[in-house]
Formats: sequence, C-alpha cells, structure tokens
Amino acid sequence: MTIHVEGLVAIAIFYLLILVVGIWAAWKNKHSGEAEGTDRSETIMVGGRDIGLFVGGFTMTATWVGGGYINGTAEYVYLPEYGLAWAQAPFGYALSLVVGGLFFAKPMRSRGYVTMLDPFQQLYGKRMGGLLFIPALMGEIFWSAAILNALGATLSVIVDINIKMSVIISALIAIFYTLVGGLYSVAYTDVVQLFCIFLGLWISVPFALTNPAVSDITVSAVKKVHQAPWKGSINKDDIWIWIDNFCLLMLGGIPWQVYFQRVLSASSATYAQVLSFLAAFGCLIMAVPSVLIGAIGASTDWNQTSYGSIAPKDKDQADMILPIVLQHLCPPFVSFFGLGAVSAAVMSSADSSILSASSMFARNIYQLAFRQSASDREIVWVMRITIFVFGGLATMMALVTGTVYGLWYLSSDLVYVIIFPQLLSVLFVKGTNTYGSVAAYLFGLVLRIGGGEPYLRLPPFIYYPGWIIEKQIHQETGIIEDFVKQRFPFKTVSMAASFVANFIFSHLAKYLFESGKISHKYDFLDAVVSRHSGEIMDKTTLVTRSNNIGLSEMAPVRPRLSVTLAAAFTRRDTLPTETVEEEDEESSPDSSHHNEE
Repeated sequence: MTIHVEGLVAIAIFYLLILVVGIWAAWKNKHSGEAEGTDRSETIMVGGRDIGLFVGGFTMTATWVGGGYINGTAEYVYLPEYGLAWAQAPFGYALSLVVGGLFFAKPMRSRGYVTMLDPFQQLYGKRMGGLLFIPALMGEIFWSAAILNALGATLSVIVDINIKMSVIISALIAIFYTLVGGLYSVAYTDVVQLFCIFLGLWISVPFALTNPAVSDITVSAVKKVHQAPWKGSINKDDIWIWIDNFCLLMLGGIPWQVYFQRVLSASSATYAQVLSFLAAFGCLIMAVPSVLIGAIGASTDWNQTSYGSIAPKDKDQADMILPIVLQHLCPPFVSFFGLGAVSAAVMSSADSSILSASSMFARNIYQLAFRQSASDREIVWVMRITIFVFGGLATMMALVTGTVYGLWYLSSDLVYVIIFPQLLSVLFVKGTNTYGSVAAYLFGLVLRIGGGEPYLRLPPFIYYPGWIIEKQIHQETGIIEDFVKQRFPFKTVSMAASFVANFIFSHLAKYLFESGKISHKYDFLDAVVSRHSGEIMDKTTLVTRSNNIGLSEMAPVRPRLSVTLAAAFTRRDTLPTETVEEEDEESSPDSSHHNEE
C-alpha cells in the first residue's frame, strides 16, 4: 500500500488549522457569560447566548452541511436510477431551516431553553423526557458514526492510509477541541470548515469538468451518454416515496439538538430566525459543487481514467463518487485540497453531534432527572466525560459496525415520527399531557418499525398498501437479495398518527380522571389529577411535584433579552422587584381561581 506524502501533509495542515482555531476560540471566550452570572455548563452548551450573525450563519449552515451532505448529494446525482430528481437533501434541509426559523426558533429561544428536551420535561415530566432522549441520542451518535465511517473510506481512496487510523485521528481532534471550548470551539471551527469545503470543492470542479474523459454535462443531463441521464426522473409508482422522503427531510430536520443548539445560542429570538434563513441559503449554495461532481461522475468514460474500465456504480462504490472524481479526474495537488475539504466537512458534523448528545445527557438526564442539586462544576465534568464517551462510542461504531448507515436512517426516522409531533404538541397545542405523550411515542415507534428497514435487513410486520418485493444485486459478490419495498408514505403517516394519538389520548385521560370514571389513585403518572391540573392542560404550565421539574430549575433568561416572560423561565434575582411581584400575583393559584370565577 502506497502512502501519498503530499496527501498526508495536506490533511495534516487542515487538521492543524482546525485544531488551532478550536483552541483559540476556547481561550478567547473562556470568561464569556461570567459578567451576566451565566453558569459555565450553560456557556459550554449554548455559548453566552451571544453568537452573532457572521459566526452564527456559518455554524447554523454547518448543522447539515457535512460529510454526509456533500457525499450523499453527489452520490444520488451520479446514480442512474436516481439522479438529480432524487437528490432531495439540499432543498429538503434548506426548507427545514426555513420552517424551523418561521415557527420554531422564536418560541424556543424566547422562552430561554437550554436544550431541545427542556419543553418536554417541563410539560410531560422527567421520565418522559428520558424516553424522548433515547431517539434523540441515537440520531446524534449514529449520525456521527456514519460520517466518520464515510471519512475513513474517503481518505483510504485518495491517500491510501489505514481507514481505522484516519477515523481515530479525526475523531480525537474533534473531541479534543469540543472538550476544551464547547459550543464556541464548535462554532468558530465551523467557519473555517465551511470555508475549506467551499474553496476545496470549487477548486476541484473546473479541473474535473475539463478532463478529456468527461463528456459535456449539459448533454448527459438529458441524453444517455455513458449511463442514464443524470437529471433523473420520478416514476409514477414512486411519487409517494419521494413525497415521504421529502417530508422526512423538511420536517424531520427540525427536531435535532444540533439545530436548536444554534438557535438557543443566538443573541435574540429574532437573530435565531435570521440565522435559520441564512443557513437555508447556505445549504443550497454549498450543494452546488456536489451536484456538479455527481454530474461529472455520470458523464465520465471511466475506461479513459486511472480508475479502470468498470464504473464506480458497478463496484458498489457509488457512495464514494466524490473522492473518486477528485482522485482520478483532478491533478494530485487539487485532489488533496479537495480531500482536506471533505475531512473538514466531516469534522464540522461530528463535533456538533457529540456536543449535542452530551448537552442533553448532562442537563436533561443527569441534572434534571437525577441530581437536581448538582453544582455547576459537577455538570461541566459530566459534560466533558460524556463528550469523550459519546465520541468514543461513535468512533467505535464507525470502525466495527457495517450497518452504521442503516442504523442512522432508522434513528433519523424515529426522530421524525416520535419527536417532531411531540415538539409540535408541546409548543403549539394546548391540552396535551404525559398519557398522550406515551401513547404518541408508542404509536410512532410501532408504525415506523413495522414498516421494516432494508438497510438493516429488518423485515416489516406491517405491510402498507402498495408494497412490492424487489431484488437487490450486490455487484461485487453477485448475491441477490429480496426485500420489501413500501411505496406507501408510511413514515409521514406514522408521524401524523403519533400527533393525533397525543391529542386524543391526552384529552381522553383528562376526561376519564376528572369525570371520576377512573379513580384518581390510578393517575400513576400524576399528569391529570393534581392541584394545578388546569394549568397543565390549559396553560402548558408545569406542575411543581416530585416527578416533574420545577420551573425555577429551568433555563434563566437575562432581562435584556426578555423581562416579559413568565417567572417560570427566569431567575428571581435577575428581575426587578416590581416585575416579580406582578408575576407572582398573576401566576398564583388563588388569582387564577379568582379569574375563573
């Protein structure tokens, strides 16, 4: 195996640059938030809530623009059975950021939450928050593992270095600067990484386009040259699958901690919205070189290249079309620069996911569910340990699990069908409670798992209308496998069923307990029969009881950002005395009873 010294040097320079920027960001912001009395743990999770437009725009864009995004877009454009028509990620995630900015960013930021799980724990209690943590954690860990796995394959294609070594080094660098600086390091390195991606890929495109082996991509878009036109098409029978996948990207891209971490770090609710819109534009811009590289791959006569006469798609290497184009259609110095861009893209995604997972665990599981009296120093150490543990777990899965992409596909589906409808309910629907949340969780889980997952060879036990059996041929081994293809949009239907179940079962439980048809002693979740049940159901205000988190324990909001919020989301000592007294009168049970009378 030949090791390309130039390639190693190029990668070393990129990695060193990112590491230096990460450490510098941590040093620059080490005292951030101290003047306002913000806890160190919160500063690590959401910065000092002072991320501006420039850095914020870059880091929000990096929420989705990573190794999986640029590699996956190029792959789908290249594959003859899909093409540009099925490369849904750029528009899907861009619309996801627009919808998130329009409807979700403002309420989440203005209420001063610290993580995405805070509103769930406030309304549904700490046990339900723990259940919702499971699909959220799975999504973050499997996403990190999938892109680290892709990085190892990419580096091995161009530089001929050991896959395991490249994955471990990349993960260690991302874990190290995330440990040191938290969100500040992640945000500032995102600026460098996105710049590297943009520059590295755009430098490569002209060289690849002008390679003698590449046909005119405008011709191969509509006519068969070396394979089917890369523009692609959508068969009439597959239209519902296309819609289902697009809804998954557009709506399922919202309930992720990596997104809300950026939203909650913005200096105001309005800034959080603007950042989302800027990132949507950034997602589209960053997808252009990937689309072009996929089109170049589809327009290439591989027999004229150093790759060989058999096209990548016929070697089951379509997922690596981007690094293959960089290596075989560009000069070495250009391909190594592009490789650095791909490496940077992977790290920009991995660090965010690892920080997101550790933030949710430290705050919503460790602090709010088990150790409510934990000191800030203790929470910081829990975060540091879990950053290392989750990073190590993702790295290990990237190295030893062959089905890591299948696990990520399934977990991202679960985020869509379980967490998204509950996020809708907790922010916009009055009257839901823990019983409805549990029912919604189970409905979404069963309906999605029931549809099966071909990537994991998980057979379905629910056969939705329009299902067919298709054959899959592994090009290298020649093995033919049968799998069930669900043409019904069962993911979106599962999500809708979960949302409806939450609403119906919440009101059913409320009616059964309050009417006396079920004895109050059976309200084992303490979600309906309580002194303040009316506040839970009608005002989505948390009841202070043993199983739920008191409002005073949740995220503080500095008065300069919001002094009109309920006292629930502020520290008492940060508000003027008059404001506290007024809110006490308004929020007291006696005054609410008086108003009702």
